[in-house]
Amino acid sequence: MAESLTRRRLLGAAGATGAWLAWAAAGNSAHAVWAKPRFTVNPFTLGVASGEPCPDGVVLWTRLAPDPLAADGAGGMPAQVVQVQWQVATDPAFSHVVATGTERATPELGHSVHAEVTGLSPDREYFYRFRVGADTSAVGRTKTTPVAPGGSRLKFALACCQNYAAGYYTAYEHLAQQDIDLVVFVGDYIYEGPGQGTIGRPHQPPREIFTLADYRIRYAQYKSDPALQAAHARAPWLVVFDDHEVDNNWTGDLPSDDQTVEDFLRRRALAFQAYYESMPLRPFSAPVGDDIQIYRRSTWGGLATFHVVDTRQYRDPYACGGADFSTCPEAFDPARTMLGFPQEAWLADGFRQSRTRWDFVAQQGAFVRRWVDQNGVLMLKMDAWDGYVGSQQRVTQAWVDAGVRNPVVLSGDIHAHWASDLKLDYDTAGAPLVGSELIATSISSGGTGRDHVPGVHPTFADNPHLRFYTNLRGYITVTVTPEQLQADYQCVRDVMVPGAEVFRRASFVIDDGVRGMRQIYDGPPAAAPARELTEAERRKAIDELIAWESGDEQEGV
Repeated sequence: MAESLTRRRLLGAAGATGAWLAWAAAGNSAHAVWAKPRFTVNPFTLGVASGEPCPDGVVLWTRLAPDPLAADGAGGMPAQVVQVQWQVATDPAFSHVVATGTERATPELGHSVHAEVTGLSPDREYFYRFRVGADTSAVGRTKTTPVAPGGSRLKFALACCQNYAAGYYTAYEHLAQQDIDLVVFVGDYIYEGPGQGTIGRPHQPPREIFTLADYRIRYAQYKSDPALQAAHARAPWLVVFDDHEVDNNWTGDLPSDDQTVEDFLRRRALAFQAYYESMPLRPFSAPVGDDIQIYRRSTWGGLATFHVVDTRQYRDPYACGGADFSTCPEAFDPARTMLGFPQEAWLADGFRQSRTRWDFVAQQGAFVRRWVDQNGVLMLKMDAWDGYVGSQQRVTQAWVDAGVRNPVVLSGDIHAHWASDLKLDYDTAGAPLVGSELIATSISSGGTGRDHVPGVHPTFADNPHLRFYTNLRGYITVTVTPEQLQADYQCVRDVMVPGAEVFRRASFVIDDGVRGMRQIYDGPPAAAPARELTEAERRKAIDELIAWESGDEQEGV
């Protein structure tokens, strides 16, 4: 069963990549300082970002890379330490600078910068930038959180799954224009496979990635995209990984293919290092060998708590031999866990301790029960929480027992928008609702999708708790007040065409203290008008769903 949530192999399979990383995250280096750095091109090619907001501060991120796709993964930087200055101001012209400092960008961490800024005022907009020698970065906007019990409004975006080769980041162009306070990203920031796509954005390196240099180059390629840079510069991000940041469909300490465990853990350590180097995370999350502390909490005054959980590192192997859709007693075994039992306990304790109006569980795969009729047999998706029914029920029971006022699960992974009501008992007609789930489609992964039938999917017949579905790309904006939550499902008509239209496809409201959601907007469809499906059409659409969620084209491999 899943291993305990301890930093367990300080030297283990990761060897020298592990024990020194916390030392390096503190700014230490074995290399000399570059006294007067000068660059022939601006070294801030990967943009800027912020994350982990709190009432008095935020993490500021950048990475120096004058040649971001350099074959050695060093970004065109010498093996020297560079002093990087950061500034925070109340205005984008920096006429009123309120905080400044200097960080050491070291070769050990790919010349990345993680500046933990403190001393700021709560619930306030700020602007930030970095400087090295004569070069200055782009300006980013960030925001601190309110202090409890404050917080009367929060607007955040939910996003995931951004395969660079599969489509343009049109959704991020739109997101960067929105008045948002936060971005919650729930996994698949990069794809590790060689997928070259058809739009002239082939992956670099042009192969599946395994080494630290490979992962650094892949992140640099993704972060070179102007739309992604603009989205990072618009608001602070809360991030968590899924599988593709390491290896498709990995579970716990096991790879999904014929790699040895030792080789996989070595690869995982390198992937985790590159992930930390590329994200606006606190040094608390610097990996130790092949283990990374990524589950954590963030609060927005008295309004919201985000419980950010890790569904990859501690989960048990897939049930039923790893079949995509299946049904077998193993999936219902209460001894199996998606989170690891210590993380389940941590989450349950968070529910008990929470005093905010809304509690969000930010995680990766679909949490809701989804029966799929395959040739007359109802099956469940093994990669989702349905393959770990014991965990699914324990987490749900934990927020019910804690009396959480407004539980909402935030999910991604399956490359389609879904809206769902949640239950403890999905098998009894009329069983009470106990929460809601918002599932964001991909930013680009899978290429351009479509509405099978506007807002409806044939699996709804077997799952009356499912409320909405569309297979288009995009993201969700979520506006939260003490009285209600409104989720707006934003969709891109075609991610294969730059600058395609982005439109609101549907909107749902969850009222304070009310279980279940209500639809308040059903936007223009991207397909024919809704009508009743014939049985043959229903069967074909279900087969398409299974192929869509199982197919290799989804994985970028």
